[in-house]
Amino acid sequence: MTKFNELGVSAPIMKALEKMGFEEATPIQAETIPHALEGHDVIGQAQTGTGKTAAFGIPLINKINPKVRKVQGLIVAPTRELAIQVAEEINRLAKFKSVRALAIYGGQPMDRQIRALKDGPHIVVATPGRLLDHMRRKTIRIDEVHTAVLDEADEMLNMGFIDDIRDILKGIPEERQTLLFSATMPKEIRNIATTLMKEPKEVKVKAKEMTVENIDQYFIEIPEKYKFDTLNNHLDINSPELAIIFARTKKRVDEVAEGLQARGYRSEGIHGDLTQGKRMSVLKKFKQGRVDVLVATDVAARGLDISGVTHVYNFDIPQDPESYVHRIGRTGRAGKMGEAISFITPREMAHLNLIEQTTKSKMKRMAPPTNQDARRGQQQVTIEKLKKAINEKDLKVYEDAAKELLDEYDSITVVSAAISMMTKERRDTPVRISSVAPISVKKAKNQKDNKNNRRSNNKRFYGGRGQGGRNQGGRGQGGRNRKGKGNYQRRNRDN
Repeated sequence: MTKFNELGVSAPIMKALEKMGFEEATPIQAETIPHALEGHDVIGQAQTGTGKTAAFGIPLINKINPKVRKVQGLIVAPTRELAIQVAEEINRLAKFKSVRALAIYGGQPMDRQIRALKDGPHIVVATPGRLLDHMRRKTIRIDEVHTAVLDEADEMLNMGFIDDIRDILKGIPEERQTLLFSATMPKEIRNIATTLMKEPKEVKVKAKEMTVENIDQYFIEIPEKYKFDTLNNHLDINSPELAIIFARTKKRVDEVAEGLQARGYRSEGIHGDLTQGKRMSVLKKFKQGRVDVLVATDVAARGLDISGVTHVYNFDIPQDPESYVHRIGRTGRAGKMGEAISFITPREMAHLNLIEQTTKSKMKRMAPPTNQDARRGQQQVTIEKLKKAINEKDLKVYEDAAKELLDEYDSITVVSAAISMMTKERRDTPVRISSVAPISVKKAKNQKDNKNNRRSNNKRFYGGRGQGGRNQGGRGQGGRNRKGKGNYQRRNRDN
């Protein structure tokens, strides 16, 4: 492995990396940082969880002049969550260089953002529509921008932002460095690389290395009506430190999260209908360990980079293999093992085979755990706590009390009572989860074509514009007749 101090990283950034606990660079960082520090444009093919924020953030921060209180770097990200997350990480990396990053995105009051921009951030991390809004209003000055970063470019393409990206890049000074990161390289992204970048260096991290190498994958074949109790039993047995559960619809997210709360779990749900404040509050609690289980839709969870996730559960199997890989990639990071468990109804077994063929990885069959297994699992957690106390704590002060108990009761009774008191009691509160139709192989195979058709139809109806929209015709077939409608449609497409 390559160490950061071998890559030519400056002293202030090295100090920040050491404080963050990073010594060795990931493959995408080791290959990207030297090219970017030399001033080359870079195309990086990498997914979330590979360390790409530091891969583009370190060279960008390195070039910033902290004395010039103007925007010198622009990072464009597909979602508000990712924009906030990237800005936070940039600020941590730039802590000892006095460089400041600001996140701007739709859903925030415009006047507050304008005031924050006037305060002179060095780097702006923005969603495409809101950034274009500021560029058109001239409330962001970009004449000093020397570095532009496109993060998750293929996702911005999927969300209909491709024209916005082109407009943004054309509005930035030509004498700039451009760094583009994308999990896949469709022709539209490749076209941006050829027309708007200068002889870019290409860096590619293989998908297998990024997604499934450190993840044990299992499936449980289970009828729909038994899914929730099976999930409950599995959580009792494994007691995951942090778990993410993926459900197909917003309604299912709410029902599963509320059901787990009723059964005694610290669980919260996240989806597109929540207010921005509520979503940020839930994510903060999850990152801080005040919530053990996060239930989410695909869109709401996209771009989240949360360390320490030990288990990913597919309560509903996703409709396409790409989403499966993206979901399970939330665990098994930073060299640690993770576990992914998918609940498959009998009619979805053929779809499971399709996912295995596409991802070239095999899931192991797991028997549904019983209530008795769950009880034993909870008791085992208590036993491990007792063993830890025996090995690590000074117990001498308790010895007299222990002898008194043993004079009155036998040792098995005393230990059984201790295990009973420390074991989490299972709440068997009735929980009802709405049914969803199983995914058929035919539907799965046509998913990609349907997605492309939807995207094409959206462009015709909405004029192919991004967040915020335009009031004018002439884009696509018929342009747009209502400002901002396309943005609403995209944000609510996780149902």
